[in-house]
Amino acid sequence: MDENNNIAKNYDPKEFEERLYKWWEESGFFTPQVDKNKKPYTVIMPPPNITGQLHLGHALDNTLQDILIRTKRMQGYSTLWLPGEDHASIATEVRVEKALLAKGIKKKEIGREAFLEKVWEWTEEYRDRIKTQLKKMGCSADFTREAFTMDENLSKAVREVFVKLYKDNLIYQGNRITNWCPKCMTAISDAEIEYEEQGGHFWHINYPVIGSDEVVEIATTRPETLLGDTAVAVNPKDERYAHLVGKKLRLPLVNREIQVVADDYVDMEFGTGCVKITPAHDPNDYQVGKRHNLDEVVVLEENGTISEGYGKYSGLERYEARKLIIKDLEEQGYLVKIKDHSHNVGTHDRCGCTIEPMLSKQWYVKMDTLAAPAIKTVKEKDIKFIPERFEKIYYNWMENIQDWCISRQLWWGHRIPVWYCKDCGEIIVETEAPTHCSKCSSTNLEQDKDVLDTWFSSALWPFSTLGWPGDTEDLKYFYPTSTLVTGGDIIFFWVARMIFSGLYNMDEVPFKTVFFHGMVRDDQGRKMSKSLDNGVDPLEVIENYGADALRFSLVTGNAPGSDIRFYESRVEAARNFANKIWNASRFVMMYNDEVLIEKYKDCKNYSIADRWILSRLNNIVKEVTENIEKYEIGIALQKVHDFMWTEFCDWYIEIAKPSLYSDNEEVKGIALNVLNKVLVSGLKLLHPVMPYITEEIYTHLTKESESITIAKWPEFEADLEDFKAEEYMNYIIDAIRNTRNARTEMNVPPSRKAKTYIYATEAAEAFKEGKVYFEKLASASEVIILKAKEEAPENIVSVVSKGAEIYMPLLELVDVEKELERLNKEKAKLQGEIERVEKKLANERFVSKAPAEVVEEEKAKGEKYREMYNSVLESIEKLQ
Repeated sequence: MDENNNIAKNYDPKEFEERLYKWWEESGFFTPQVDKNKKPYTVIMPPPNITGQLHLGHALDNTLQDILIRTKRMQGYSTLWLPGEDHASIATEVRVEKALLAKGIKKKEIGREAFLEKVWEWTEEYRDRIKTQLKKMGCSADFTREAFTMDENLSKAVREVFVKLYKDNLIYQGNRITNWCPKCMTAISDAEIEYEEQGGHFWHINYPVIGSDEVVEIATTRPETLLGDTAVAVNPKDERYAHLVGKKLRLPLVNREIQVVADDYVDMEFGTGCVKITPAHDPNDYQVGKRHNLDEVVVLEENGTISEGYGKYSGLERYEARKLIIKDLEEQGYLVKIKDHSHNVGTHDRCGCTIEPMLSKQWYVKMDTLAAPAIKTVKEKDIKFIPERFEKIYYNWMENIQDWCISRQLWWGHRIPVWYCKDCGEIIVETEAPTHCSKCSSTNLEQDKDVLDTWFSSALWPFSTLGWPGDTEDLKYFYPTSTLVTGGDIIFFWVARMIFSGLYNMDEVPFKTVFFHGMVRDDQGRKMSKSLDNGVDPLEVIENYGADALRFSLVTGNAPGSDIRFYESRVEAARNFANKIWNASRFVMMYNDEVLIEKYKDCKNYSIADRWILSRLNNIVKEVTENIEKYEIGIALQKVHDFMWTEFCDWYIEIAKPSLYSDNEEVKGIALNVLNKVLVSGLKLLHPVMPYITEEIYTHLTKESESITIAKWPEFEADLEDFKAEEYMNYIIDAIRNTRNARTEMNVPPSRKAKTYIYATEAAEAFKEGKVYFEKLASASEVIILKAKEEAPENIVSVVSKGAEIYMPLLELVDVEKELERLNKEKAKLQGEIERVEKKLANERFVSKAPAEVVEEEKAKGEKYREMYNSVLESIEKLQ
């Protein structure tokens, strides 16, 4: 054994991170067993999409999960952190299609089967990439249980749930207004829409009343949908238009007759009070159309072009058609005016394309029945939201929820388990492909071409990953899961859907707590995006600083639910902290003597400093454990940081050095035991956030085969609590700190010793016990405790601290001649500066022509120089 138990001299995370992760995995530390003698603690990882790199948001999300998992593992729970990936139907299909187009391959030309083969190739590559990234981050997930939303068992779960919902009359197929993305050519749900403020116009158009000279003026933001109008609506209380209700209008450009209907939907005060009704292309118009039995005329194709049957407009892209329609309306005298108008426009969150409400045949889940118990379970605190404010967002969504459109016109995803008999039209809904029609026995069957919304399978994640619909041991032991860690931005997409799916399929909540975190923004507070080119690759940060530094910088000081800003300087600071712990640990190892440690392990002849650091450690253990239990992880880690950096490294190690150099083996043995206990406990508290460095130090320090990963979490020990020692050491530390500051201000080097007189104004006993620490830490040649203030010698430097006044003979601190020489030089320099400023300010030309802030700046300089000058004069006077 060398002096440092073979631990490297310098902290270099590249040297051990990969090696340690491999050891952890091979040792099976992350693979829990179903153990009835242990409590389970389960976290199901939010599955990242297989569409690219993990970003800083994933790094934060996974670090928080890992902190909870590693803490509970050390506390003796059987901890399962189950990882996996999401097939991300739309996002992946778009990415693969784009990649193929770059090679000159078109999706529709190669067909569904060949295209899906390409997607599976993509899937394997990106799943491996994600797994590698998670391991680089130090995630202690159980990859032996890794799941993918397209795995056979998870696909079976999806089919099972679809059939169950269908048989319970909670799934139906309907021809309804749907959010349609013309770019991706698929329906999407309300949760997949992002609204953005866009500048637009109101086009005012006259519709002629048939059989009279009257016209009805309407205003629209989407003039191209005029082609599908089947009515104009007015409010039944609006006297201006009462005589028109029931009459016919001629639809401009199309020449179709449409009727005027009265409906309470119309706001008399808004616009002209007349509203064009396009039931096939507006959700509100759709409802009006149902109430008045209006025709539903579809005028847009799936790709956003105008349908056949509309002459020169047919085949035109919607916005190109808009330009031509406006031109024709103007030329034919129908266009009244154009007004600027800004409004919220719905866009697809995946591709940014403006959504078209369109009438189409889709599959829907009825939400009323499912939403009610999901709302109740959160209100009754069966599921806790951290922070609680996210409950309002949840209720707002769930209490106003619309039926969920679950079908998507895509190829990649879970194919809808519905078959149609081509001979008799029977609809067959089964978990497995039927061999024949249940009604006419025909084998001429065709499966529905659509796939399910990605979130349909993600909603089953907490139980499908554990083996459902099978009755597995994992499912019985690890479900319901314990904590879901996720961003508040997917509360509608995922959290709400998991809650109602868990209650519906398992008769039990999917998790007990939802811990929301915020978004990671750049150092200016902006969202990270490709367009701003401000994204940060976590792997690059790890390459430069190590995984521990990245993890620590993302979480420390972070409050639940709040966004954080990413500063590289914080990662540097975290790396400096790791380096500090490394060097402190090497120092402890350098003086470790196993024989002495064993001999004096039960000896309690502690010094006041020993009692203080053990008591402080004890309180930190208690507070940090409580903070983590309350999900105040940022606060917990800040406390560990401050304790380890300041109290342990800066103070206790320095205080303990004389004991380590002592010839008294008991003194040395006790100090070594205290140092090791505090260091080991500190490493354990840090381990959940900084797993690599703590493991590397722990295995060298303890020389045990046991990993810190499965070491016992520190616990509160009542007999170590010593508030008196803490109080006394606070007096001593404050006095030493103030003494040091006074010496620094006087440019006295630490090597220059001076007698130190202490007059205790309170807690005299503390200073008697702490005399020895002044010699080491305050450069005292001798420490004399005064009984009265008058006993202090003359010509002294006085320092006031909490509970004491400290005096040091001036002549012992400074070489008077040299210091006078230095001070006189400083005096002359300051005189010159004062004269320069006064001359400048006396110059009327400068004062009148220079900007006011420049003049004020010069005045401030003058004040500062005069203060410094007076301070120098005082110092000279003292020395003379």
